[in-house]
Amino acid sequence: MTLPANPKERDIAVAGRRLPLTIREHSRATRLTLRIEPGGRALRMTVPPGVSDREVERFLLRNNGWLSSRLGKLPRPNSLADGGSIQIRGVDHTIRRTGAARGLTEARETGEGRILFVGGAPEHLARRIVDYLRREARAELEAAVARHASALGRKPRAIRLKDTRSRWGSCSSEGNLSFSWRIIMAPDHVLDYLAAHEVAHLREMNHGPGFWKLCRTLCPRTDEAKTWLKRHGSALHAVDFG
Repeated sequence: MTLPANPKERDIAVAGRRLPLTIREHSRATRLTLRIEPGGRALRMTVPPGVSDREVERFLLRNNGWLSSRLGKLPRPNSLADGGSIQIRGVDHTIRRTGAARGLTEARETGEGRILFVGGAPEHLARRIVDYLRREARAELEAAVARHASALGRKPRAIRLKDTRSRWGSCSSEGNLSFSWRIIMAPDHVLDYLAAHEVAHLREMNHGPGFWKLCRTLCPRTDEAKTWLKRHGSALHAVDFG
């Protein structure tokens, strides 16, 4: 297989944002293509060999309207702050610093609604939230994986959490399951579907009819969850944890 050439990187202004653009020349490419990365936080362009910088600029100019329209539908990457909000299990939580130097980050129902209480210094706010989301994601995913794997009579070799942009989960041929911890921001049935999807790969290492039948058996809300991820997954990727 012929590998793509080393990419060029630059910034581009579009729809009131300044986004990183990666331009990669590929020997098998027959036309210029442009892709918005999950969350709308970067752009990726693939070009055939020998395409000039002028052609690239013309292509970007022609597609500026399309880019503006697509990016305009995505939430702007936000920086987490005291008084802001974040979704946990599909529910909005107001972020509130406790002012305490120490203390666990925890979500609680209060008379003012659902609050995510965060201790520690202000500059550590995002990191503490990430740590909390990762802990919650691991607990929920391990429980869901154990339930679905038991139904199949299979056992994964390992469960790993990552912050991937290209996929929500994966299953290796050795039986290692990987998940994006950002899935904890989605509703419970979406997380359950993701766990069922990767567990189903322990038996069906493909996406054929047999796989989807098994997936729907493990998680009856599979189609609903897939639709949710397609519509809202980019919003989860757009959350900027610094």
